[in-house]
Amino acid sequence: MPASASRSVPEPGQAVPPAGNAAALLRRNQDDPAIASRPAVLFGEQVWTHRQYVEESLRWAALFRQRLPDGRPPHVGVLLDNTPDYLFAFGGAAFTGAAVVGLNHTRQGEHLRRDIVHTDIGLLITEPTHLHRLEPIVEELPFGPEQILVSSRWRRRDDPHPALGSDLERVLDGAVGDDDGFEPDPSTTWALIFTSGTSAAPKAVICSQRRLLVTGTRLGLLLGLGPDDVGYVSMPLFHSNAVMVGWMPSLVYGCAVGLARRFTASGWLADVRRYRATYFNYTGKPLAYLVATPEKPDDADNPLRIAFGNEGSPEVVEAFRRRFGVAEVIDAFGATEGGISLDRDGPVKPGAMGIAPPHIKIVDEDGNELAPARFDQHGRLVNASDCVGEIVNTAGAGPFEGYYNNDEATAATTRRGWYWSGDLGYMDEDRNVYFAGRNADWIRVDGENFPAGPIEAALGRHPDVVLASVYGVPDEQAGDQVMAAVVLREGRSFDGAAFARWLDSLDDIGPKWRPRYLRVAAELPTTGTNKVVKRTLVHEKFRLDRVGTDQLYRRERGEERYRPFTESDERDLHQRFVRAGRERFWDL
Repeated sequence: MPASASRSVPEPGQAVPPAGNAAALLRRNQDDPAIASRPAVLFGEQVWTHRQYVEESLRWAALFRQRLPDGRPPHVGVLLDNTPDYLFAFGGAAFTGAAVVGLNHTRQGEHLRRDIVHTDIGLLITEPTHLHRLEPIVEELPFGPEQILVSSRWRRRDDPHPALGSDLERVLDGAVGDDDGFEPDPSTTWALIFTSGTSAAPKAVICSQRRLLVTGTRLGLLLGLGPDDVGYVSMPLFHSNAVMVGWMPSLVYGCAVGLARRFTASGWLADVRRYRATYFNYTGKPLAYLVATPEKPDDADNPLRIAFGNEGSPEVVEAFRRRFGVAEVIDAFGATEGGISLDRDGPVKPGAMGIAPPHIKIVDEDGNELAPARFDQHGRLVNASDCVGEIVNTAGAGPFEGYYNNDEATAATTRRGWYWSGDLGYMDEDRNVYFAGRNADWIRVDGENFPAGPIEAALGRHPDVVLASVYGVPDEQAGDQVMAAVVLREGRSFDGAAFARWLDSLDDIGPKWRPRYLRVAAELPTTGTNKVVKRTLVHEKFRLDRVGTDQLYRRERGEERYRPFTESDERDLHQRFVRAGRERFWDL
């Protein structure tokens, strides 16, 4: 997640929201003549002004008062694509003190059931395209089918006819959308937002009305937003990036957002032009996908002036900025919990996420601060074992308000009164912080520990590579070996000799860091927020029976090329695991 701009995110105390709670803010937007008639939500050709958005939100508030069960937390599950109903649910929750629980529509079966039960959902809003995820688990949910409301207002042609739940429009028609004047406390939970779950089960982060409003205010200041701006929200609204960066500033600053059901690289530029979008939020790998699309001479003919997100490599960020004529791309350190803030006003070095203020440190598991990172003349990190550790905030948890129904995880994240990010990093003598992966991203080869992050960044510079993910797989004798999965640009083919020569030419990647195994994949397993699910790749490793039609290659130390990893190679490797008494690692 390297930094690519020189702005600092305002600290929470520097940005005070214009209203004490979300209901008051919506009332302001409805009553202020300078805001009320301005567009608030755009979806295709449909437009809702701020006044109309509030009127619809009040109907949803009446629905929630009627339908949320007594004696249970007022939690509304939302299993939708990015449709206006998602934002209306947030508006209804603002007026009632309810909380929206964004459900990840890439999860299913036992995992989806767990998310619903874990967050005490009492009412569920969905649409026909997602009913197949609910049908297998409906008998195991803590509420009956009557508490599942199905919206067909924006039903697609290929959506099935709803065979489960009640019709949302019919129920809404009976809801009287009067404002009862309720003033929720700013500390009222407004959203439970799941973490991405790339390395462990997702956790539900508590987000109060205060936190979301403060974050929207801060991000609006950072992006320089005014009433004429339009955001383009194609990242999923079940994730913090879309809610906090994409949508929330539009409420605070009285501007608009245009919604896309889901992100597509092919439809992105057309949507930006149609909505006249001036800002764009992203997380994961969308910039890489956009840069990989066929270039056209008029790509920069669009209104976009600023983008904000994370996990873009410096090369991809710059290529995106230049190609699409975007004045500024702010690629920042980001987490749903929000406990780490890095300074971006100073001279941030290439590849760094920002400059650490004194209270941000890199520590080992016992909290001991680690040594500064050292690099050789080629820019290669030479003391990974001494400098790579967890990024922590020793001044406290910042805006993090805890995980819902998970005191153990909350305690672990806030132990010693610090905020422990779960992210690995290293810091140079000038306090530039570099991302090194998640805590699970340590790789140990021949007794040397090193992080996956720098290797991924290096592979991502190959001109044919769209995406790269690096992870440790078991060695047949001891420790790990490096494995990488890459997705190539459309129309490109893999040349094992040429790739090996290119890799050997990199000064910042030493011999032990070079992948022994390489997987050329059609696509990588990702979360709904375009983050690679490494635990799946680690499980599949070099097993031909697990990687589907993806091509596997292997390169032993000293070999000049990556050669295909065949069934015979796999049988031989399996026997070596057996002879070494490490067969259990084969089946993990």
